Amino acid sequence: MSPAAAPDKAERPAREDGSVPRHVAIIMDGNGRWAKKRGLPRVAGHRAGAEAVRRTLRAAVKNGIEVVTLYAFSSENWRRSEEEVSDLKGLLGYYLEREIESLAKEGVRLKLIGDYSAFGPDLSKRLEKAMTKLQPSNRLTLVVALNYGSRAEIAQAAQKLAVKVGEGSLDPSAIDESLVAAELQTNDLPELDLLIRTSGEVRLSNFLLWQAAYAELMFTPTLWPDFGEAEFEAAIDQYASRERRFGGR
Repeated sequence: MSPAAAPDKAERPAREDGSVPRHVAIIMDGNGRWAKKRGLPRVAGHRAGAEAVRRTLRAAVKNGIEVVTLYAFSSENWRRSEEEVSDLKGLLGYYLEREIESLAKEGVRLKLIGDYSAFGPDLSKRLEKAMTKLQPSNRLTLVVALNYGSRAEIAQAAQKLAVKVGEGSLDPSAIDESLVAAELQTNDLPELDLLIRTSGEVRLSNFLLWQAAYAELMFTPTLWPDFGEAEFEAAIDQYASRERRFGGR
């Protein structure tokens, strides 16, 4: 099944009243616990999590979402066992090979954030090839965060601005939020509207800290491999039911 809407369910166009978020980010948590509950190795949970990605992209297209950002591998994930890191890298490569044609047919654009070069030249080349193949899109942008940490991203943005100040091309007094945002890896994406975390954990874990400043946050006890269209649409409905206020209004 491709990430597009199932054949028996019509794709729903995006609404102009702001009741449907343009940009949804997800912290995909709970693969290990899902596997443990079933007496399976952790890699089985990661495989089941990959199926949840497919279901989520299909639901996103159906609901008219423009951007989905997935926290696939954090900079802290290197602390996991060598075996699990190897399994995750292997699964990423497998998913690319399996889904690339389907994603291309559905008009999905792929963007990566984070330092994916840390995964080695072979996987890096495959990721870059996938990005090249999945560039044109008028339907959905899939952003995958790999070896990503939000604090490092913000620090790097500050370093870039510092270089411009040192070169004399930027006055320090001119630095504002818009200039910082322009140096972030998400600078070409719409503002983050909704951030979902699965598995019952209630924290951001160094993910899109700047971008989430005014996003709606939702935490669900559902383990990521069990997340699907119903859970995604429930989050969209909850988003639509909230009164969005900015600046204390």
